[in-house]
Amino acid sequence: MNIILIDDEYLSLNFLEQLLQNMEHAQIIGKYMNPFEGKEAILQEDVDVVFLDIHLPEINGIELAEQLLEKKPKLQIVFVTAHDDYAVQAFELNALDYLLKPFGTERLLKTWQRIMDRVKGETTEKVASIQPIQRIQINMLRQLSIEVEDQQSSLLRWRTSSAQELFLYLLQHRGQLVRKSVMVDLLWPDTDSSRTYSQLYTAVYHIRKVLQRFEPHIKLQNVMDGYMLNLENALVDVDEWEKHIRALPPLSEETVDEYEKLLAAYTGDYLQEYEYWWAESERQRLKMIWQRSSFQIAHFYLESGQADQAIGKYMEVCNRYPQAEEAHFELMKLYAMLSNDQSVHRQYQILTTVLEKELDEQPSQTITDWYLKWKQEKKE
Repeated sequence: MNIILIDDEYLSLNFLEQLLQNMEHAQIIGKYMNPFEGKEAILQEDVDVVFLDIHLPEINGIELAEQLLEKKPKLQIVFVTAHDDYAVQAFELNALDYLLKPFGTERLLKTWQRIMDRVKGETTEKVASIQPIQRIQINMLRQLSIEVEDQQSSLLRWRTSSAQELFLYLLQHRGQLVRKSVMVDLLWPDTDSSRTYSQLYTAVYHIRKVLQRFEPHIKLQNVMDGYMLNLENALVDVDEWEKHIRALPPLSEETVDEYEKLLAAYTGDYLQEYEYWWAESERQRLKMIWQRSSFQIAHFYLESGQADQAIGKYMEVCNRYPQAEEAHFELMKLYAMLSNDQSVHRQYQILTTVLEKELDEQPSQTITDWYLKWKQEKKE
């Protein structure tokens, strides 16, 4: 196991070197007080493990770690720090290894054994793998999951909520440069500026760890003063769904089933399970595409003399989006056309109740005026 040590404290660097010399299979091939010299050596040499001090001059150790992992994702990194502060608290034992100064042989031995176990596990997985993954599918309807070829979809497990939100934000802006300042303002707007970038690098570190199993299909790159998430041989369900919706032929008796199948494939709203304000505009955009297509099918059914199917379609919209006034209004007019007076009254009351309960509002003036005029005509 080839090892490189980076620490700006000379005594700490030598002490760690002496302890590691007693570890089985440990071979130190370099030690550096200058983090940039250490980085160059790591990128050029065949390195398995890096012991990296968090508090370094000119660059944060966590930032340096994520830069290294971008180039060498299989690199094992052990953080070393003299302070049990926020940086260490961000790590969970099973996610990242760290050593808190001062430490001795016994503590280092536990870390070394953990590294050896992890390397053995990765070797076993590599041997067990018969073929590389050809393609993955990323599902963003309802909640995030990733499907590997013909396997079932699996949810990603995140160590921190910040890492999860940052990944989803980068995924929404896939293929685009997202500046670090934007991410910091998004996730930690009220945090001391001296700490926010360390938290950003910690979140990026976690993301890289999670994404290792999906390389090269999902790759997070450090670009200029930000990051870019790129996909390769990866399908995204919302992209595929919208592409097929826009490619549909004109609606007819021969194609209506195709329309229905595509609408049924919209299994939930975009990132529905996550309450992120920045996802709302995309959620609304996709929802409106689904609603417009549903109205289009309902109008087709009605023009084709299939009133029951049209009612069912409008009801489907109302059930999924109870606040969709237009769908309620279309039902009211349809019931009125069919002389189903009781259903007109009921639909208006349903809409009124929903809007009062959810939004503390009344139906639009257009709907109310139509309803009152219809009631008056019925009396006459």
